[in-house]
Order: sequence, then C-alpha cells, then structure tokens
Amino acid sequence: MTQTHRQTHHQSLVERSGPWPFISRKRILRADGNTDELQSRHVRKGLHDRRHHVRADLNQWIGAIFALGAALFGAASGLSLMPQIAQQLALNNADINALFFAGSIPFTTAAYLQLFQAANAPVWEHPASGKSQYQWFGWRPRDIGWLSCVLQFAGTLLFNINTFDGMRTDLGWLAIDLLVWVPDLTGSLLFLSSGYLAFVEVCHRHLAWLPASINWWITLLNLAGCVAFMIAAIYSFIPPGGEVATNSNIAIAFTLAGALGFLSGSLLMLAE
Repeated sequence: MTQTHRQTHHQSLVERSGPWPFISRKRILRADGNTDELQSRHVRKGLHDRRHHVRADLNQWIGAIFALGAALFGAASGLSLMPQIAQQLALNNADINALFFAGSIPFTTAAYLQLFQAANAPVWEHPASGKSQYQWFGWRPRDIGWLSCVLQFAGTLLFNINTFDGMRTDLGWLAIDLLVWVPDLTGSLLFLSSGYLAFVEVCHRHLAWLPASINWWITLLNLAGCVAFMIAAIYSFIPPGGEVATNSNIAIAFTLAGALGFLSGSLLMLAE
C-alpha cells in the first residue's frame, strides 16, 4: 500500500507505505528541500539516529537475553532428543523440564524490554517528538511494531505458564492438555502473529525478498522459529490414554528448530 500526499505549508509528509492496514515507511520533506526515508523499525529501535543511543544500546541487551533464552530451550530440546547424554550429565526429565522453564524467563524479560522500547519510541512519523514520562506498556494498536511486541510478550507469559506446569509430575493426560498444551498452543499462535507482523514491517508489504537487509534476516529467522514452535505445539497434544512417543519426538525436534531460529535472529540483533 502506498499513499502520496501533496504538500501544503503545514505538511512535510511526502509519501507513506506499508503492509495494509499499517504504515511502516515514510518519506519526509526537510526544510532544505531534501527528503528523508523513515522506517518504523529503525525509529522504534533508535537505529535511524545514533543520538538515540539509549534505545539503540537496549537492542544489544534484548538480543543477548533472547539468545540466552533460545540457548536454554535448545539445550533442553537437545537433551530430550539425546537421553544418553542427559544420563551422562546426571540429568533426568525433571531437570530438563526445569531447563525449559529457565529458558522461558529470559524470553519474557527480552520481550518486555522490546515492548518497553516500542511503548516509549517517539511517534515515529515525527521522530524528534517524545514523551517526558516513561510508558510501561503503552497503547498503540495501530503501530505495527508495538502490536508485534505486545503479542510476543503475551506469548512469553503463556510459555512461562506452560513450562512451569510442565515441571509437575502429578498430571494426567487431560490436565497436561489443559495446563501445558493449551498455553503452549495459544502462546505459539501469539508468537506466530508477532513474528509475521515483525517480518512484514521490515518488508513494507506482506512478502518481499531483501537478502541484503540484516533487519530482513533477523525477522525472517525469528518468523521461521515461530513457525517451528507452532508445529511443535500442535504435536504436543496428548490424546486420551497417554503420550504418543513419535509425536513427542517430533514436537521436541521442532522446538529445537524454533530455538535455533530465535538464537540465530537474536545473535544478528547484536550486529543490527
């Protein structure tokens, strides 16, 4: 979607575009007659202007903390798929489930920092503007970046519940589905929605091939991780009567794939 505006003496917005119904890119006319292109992800993260060093430096923390969570998820998944190694390390299923829960904490922490960053970004079509007070969560449902962040944060909270209940050993199949699988499935849906919004925000349309853009690779890898988590959640369903070993292994394998996707994207964020 592209909309072009004629200028008046009050307007500096020349053009705006993005994946409908959102705006993710604008061209602004400067007083000297030149134009600047602004992208919502860059403005939100302070990447368009290094004077916003606090928000830009926060990206390093977000990337590092996401990488820690993904590494813990990946380690727990790998140990689940290779029980002989877990035995050599004197780790049982309870220890591995605790590792999954430990990994969910950095995910939530990084997701909140990202939401905080989005809530306190300037109204991005006027990047010089700002608020005098911090917003802990904000409310910007028409902002594609904020919406992506809030959906991801909500998903991580459900992963906290899912992985915490997964440490319990007194649950039957029905309780596991209600307390572990339902939060897992719902959280994965939120993650998938968040990952898609982040991807199209960078593409400025619903699909684009931009291999020269590090932002594109970050969001593509994260989206791939979200897809893998979604598949893992589907296969994690416990049917009446108990767990199916094949489905369990598939679920763990896709959890590992999702963790690797997020780990790769998070490490690239350090260079963004």
